[in-house]
Amino acid sequence: MKMKKWLDHIVDEQEKGMTVEEIIRQKMSVSGRMLQRLTRSKGILVNRKAPFLKRQVKAGDLISVRIFDDKREQEALVMLPPAPFEVQLEILHEDEYFIVVNKPTGMTTHPIREDQHDTLLNQLVLYWSKQGKSLMPHTVHRLDRETSGAILIAKSSYAHQLADKLMREGNVDRNYIALVTGRMEQESGTIAEPIKRDPMHKVKRQVHQKGEEAITHYKVLATNDEVSLVDIKLDTGRTHQIRVHFEYVDHPLVGDTLYRGARMGFSNQALHAYQISFNHPVTEELLQIKAPMPQKMQRFVEERFSLPNSML
Repeated sequence: MKMKKWLDHIVDEQEKGMTVEEIIRQKMSVSGRMLQRLTRSKGILVNRKAPFLKRQVKAGDLISVRIFDDKREQEALVMLPPAPFEVQLEILHEDEYFIVVNKPTGMTTHPIREDQHDTLLNQLVLYWSKQGKSLMPHTVHRLDRETSGAILIAKSSYAHQLADKLMREGNVDRNYIALVTGRMEQESGTIAEPIKRDPMHKVKRQVHQKGEEAITHYKVLATNDEVSLVDIKLDTGRTHQIRVHFEYVDHPLVGDTLYRGARMGFSNQALHAYQISFNHPVTEELLQIKAPMPQKMQRFVEERFSLPNSML
């Protein structure tokens, strides 16, 4: 899959009279920061020539912006080397702009130390380098180390700003499935409690009225006296949000000992991001990408509940 380096836009009758800058910002979704960088690097062309940004355009004008800069990507990759060993990644979707991976349990999304080279981003650098590509992955969101499932990664800074805008505007739906301890009495509900850092612990978060807004919607798929299987959708994306909220309502996640969850044979929280959905910001195609549940979690569910395969 060859990376597209330039993005073109042909001015139509309704757009004539707008400035080059307005077309680039409004019609091509280029951020102010990227616009400045493109201006300095001669990454903007009108009819194949460098323009004045305040110039008014005519119908039929061809506006081109550089959306992939080889030199800049190479410089960034110095700080993100390929992983020293290969982990076979489950690629759920890949196009010119994005890749969606089913992140395995136990893999950190991105490095948090200079000497850490075994993260998902390092694996992606290795994955692309084996195809002869020098691509810098950009995280759009993250999953905790012990949470598995669908994670969206941008393949350029331009794609990242497009996806980041979708996230900020609430146009990316992320669905999770979790095992929580005990019987959930309500079939569905919303937990809307603010979350902040726990001042007594370097990792934990807690519900606190001075925290940031956090909204979690849930639907119970199956339940018994021991455990419940819950479908979860987030309106916000606070660190440990699902884990904190379900501990708050006295149904901590199975395996999540940090938040009082019973192990039940799990060494990690039984939480999986099973679907991510959004309208592609370039092609406008609706993408609904599903990630199969980890085998251990699926076996646990099958042993305790009778559910149609479509729900697993």
